[in-house]
Amino acid sequence: MTHVLVAGVSTRAAAESAAHAGFAVTAIDAFGDLDQHDSVHCLSLADKFSARAAAVAARTVECDAVVYLSSFENHPKAITTLAHGHALWGNAPEIVRRVRDPLILAETLRKRGFHVPQVRLKADTTYVNDSYVGSGFRRIMTDDKLRLKPEPTTGKWLVKPLASGGGHRIRPWDRATSLPRGTYLQEFIDGPSGSVVFVAAGGRASPIGISRQLVGEAAFGAEGFQYCGNILTAGSALVEAASALAQAVAEEFGLLGVNGIDFIARDGVPYAIEVNPRWCASMELVERMHGLSVFAAHAAACTSGLLPAFDLGQKPLVPAAVGKAVIYARRDIIVGDTRTWLTKHENIRDIPQPGQRISSGRPVCTILADAPDGPTCHEALVENAGRVYAQLEAWCA
Repeated sequence: MTHVLVAGVSTRAAAESAAHAGFAVTAIDAFGDLDQHDSVHCLSLADKFSARAAAVAARTVECDAVVYLSSFENHPKAITTLAHGHALWGNAPEIVRRVRDPLILAETLRKRGFHVPQVRLKADTTYVNDSYVGSGFRRIMTDDKLRLKPEPTTGKWLVKPLASGGGHRIRPWDRATSLPRGTYLQEFIDGPSGSVVFVAAGGRASPIGISRQLVGEAAFGAEGFQYCGNILTAGSALVEAASALAQAVAEEFGLLGVNGIDFIARDGVPYAIEVNPRWCASMELVERMHGLSVFAAHAAACTSGLLPAFDLGQKPLVPAAVGKAVIYARRDIIVGDTRTWLTKHENIRDIPQPGQRISSGRPVCTILADAPDGPTCHEALVENAGRVYAQLEAWCA
């Protein structure tokens, strides 16, 4: 049995997919969820988790291959450490550096005729991704065409961290303030948020899902631009355009394995926001709707260059919409006996350990829902969230 090590902030979904695909799995993450698959050996670093810490901890694990999840895409040096002495199933550090560079991504897609938001970066910025969070990776922009001063005079703009993730620390730009270190400006595009996930190999891409992203919804304890879930529906008006976008990114950057592209849909056109060159949150919804083993597809792409024979238009195995939402704590809490959630609430996942302390604003769990259509699915997620919050309040009483 091939032994894979899966490392990332939250590993439950990817590790479960790998276990179902027949792999022996060791997971290193920040949560140590109660509902990890029974066969998965999990090492939780809790509050000490970082990409570097996880990569160092992986040195003690004997395995055949390593797979990284969020937030390794912001730490290419940690990817190098993780992969030392092991087969890396996923994108190499040099590929991650390029595809996560907001200027290179925007310029590359614009030249191919795709719609992208404008991007501005201080001309003297030394960056990319994790240069300012201690990983030691630094690069100076050398192409004068890409070194653009943040001096837009019209339109709305967002201040975004170069090491982005989950919509954290994104805010509207106030022209009266200077651009903070480690951030850039991205043109604000008005429209719903979405994501296309795909498997890539050999410059080719096989799209496996297009979903709506849930962002900043108070019903789930989120705010601002904070990611809080996805709703995957059967059929999408964006299939052709999003598939072409995935193909272009896979070809231009040489992506390998599973990846995702976040976009804003305006007038039926996807504006690419950023690329996540690793397992994405909506992939478990693809498995739930279509029965596709996403981890098996990832392994096949990385080891043999094979892509799944998958049609986005195929009939789903479940109702036409499946969704997930991340529940964030609205105040500091200590959860009660969450073991009951394992048997009584099949739509609650990423279950915290009994007695676990969770700070306000931190994720508590994930809820799932199936429905005949997207709006009904969203209503079901909101209802399920209400039940979770009622239980949390009961524990705090």
